[in-house]
Amino acid sequence: MLSSGCPPQGDDVLVIGGGIIGLVTAWRAAQHGLRTAVVDPSPGGGAARVAAGMLAAVTELQYGEQTLLDLNLASARRYPSFAAELTEATGLDLGYRPCGTLAVALDSDDRAALRELHAFQLSLGLESEWISGRDCRRLEPMLAPGVRGGLRVDGDHQVDPRRLGAALLRACELAGVTFHRDLADRVTVDGDRAHGVVLRDGTALTAGQVVLAAGSLSATVAGLPEHVRPPVRPVKGQVLRLRIPQAYAPFLSRTVRGVVRGGHVYLVPRENGELVVGATSEELGWDTTVTAGGVYELLRDAHDLVPGITELPLSETLAGLRPGSPDNAPMLGPTALPGLLLATGHHRNGVLLTPVTGDVMAQVLTTGEVPAYARPFTSARFANALQEQAV
Repeated sequence: MLSSGCPPQGDDVLVIGGGIIGLVTAWRAAQHGLRTAVVDPSPGGGAARVAAGMLAAVTELQYGEQTLLDLNLASARRYPSFAAELTEATGLDLGYRPCGTLAVALDSDDRAALRELHAFQLSLGLESEWISGRDCRRLEPMLAPGVRGGLRVDGDHQVDPRRLGAALLRACELAGVTFHRDLADRVTVDGDRAHGVVLRDGTALTAGQVVLAAGSLSATVAGLPEHVRPPVRPVKGQVLRLRIPQAYAPFLSRTVRGVVRGGHVYLVPRENGELVVGATSEELGWDTTVTAGGVYELLRDAHDLVPGITELPLSETLAGLRPGSPDNAPMLGPTALPGLLLATGHHRNGVLLTPVTGDVMAQVLTTGEVPAYARPFTSARFANALQEQAV
């Protein structure tokens, strides 16, 4: 456990969790002059190390998520300036690419489903263009001849989550954030208020405000009263990374998403020659096993879209746990326990929502007020369920 620089009276803000959500919260808090610390055994890790980094507010839209769409779009609009600011602060490249996304369909049923999605996107005023299969292949010659059509969405971009995590970690260090490289064993509550945490080694830390940003582990931290324990569950995702040899470059020029036999697969090409293929979505608790079935399904569906993928070297197979809430939207801001705030439950949108999460949490931590656009995402929307759980 490494600890340094903590004032004797404690910190203003103590963030439990050093993934990208915890780090952006800590960075923004420190920028606002708050004495800030992060508790995490390996800051810069977390679910983002497995994520593909698609900033796909439009192509990832699902029915019933119109409120979340507004938050996703707000964060997507922040990304160019956010990436530039973070790179200027650290000198580190985030792998941010405004390359666009092409979502394609292989058969008539998949084409019909994609057409319905397109109509839904247009009804919400989103920028999305339907193009023919031939035009899809003009844009991406590696696509299979059987592609029946697709959606061109130039406003969906990408970032490298691993580089993002490294840059946020460096930004926090430069801003004076203290790191306690240990697990938070429990939150300390005294007089109906959260006051800090006790680390696994027994060290007690105090703070004016405690932010729980531990991803899928957020509900497992001890010491939380049941009525404020966040309803976060782990959602397993398996992802493959392949290498694009120079002889095959350029393999794809943009992110390609596919509807294949009703399922979804995506291929995200990086400028460094990496191709990320994902991702499964499995409700299997804490299991992080990479399975033969998961790898097979991803490669099978990706091959149906882009047959040449089977010629690429397979460099990595990974499984991670997304933090899912009951409605798969994040929980941001204060809880019913004074001194305890949440920044968790981002599910598949953690990377996309990083900029707006930092802004929301900074405002809450400095003023006590949740910005109007974020009020639908406080934990208060689950208040009845949490009260029943506490009984």
